[in-house]
Amino acid sequence: MSEFAYLASISLVLGTILLVFGMKYLSAARQARSRVISEDAYRELAQKAVAAQSDNATSLSSIQSGLSEVNTRLAAVEKILKAVE
Repeated sequence: MSEFAYLASISLVLGTILLVFGMKYLSAARQARSRVISEDAYRELAQKAVAAQSDNATSLSSIQSGLSEVNTRLAAVEKILKAVE
């Protein structure tokens, strides 16, 4: 076996091993990067949900105060109508 063929076969085997480990490293790095991006998207979605829930709570409280005012006025109107009868 010639010296060139021996070195070429050894370098091909070692190159293949290095290539496989390099591909595994790149795959793991891409997965980690995509996981971080996805977690950031979920975090942003959660912040938007909290803000929307806060706005809904504010709207609900204003609606409830308006409804209580309407109930008070209705009771006054009913009292006046009963007094007229």
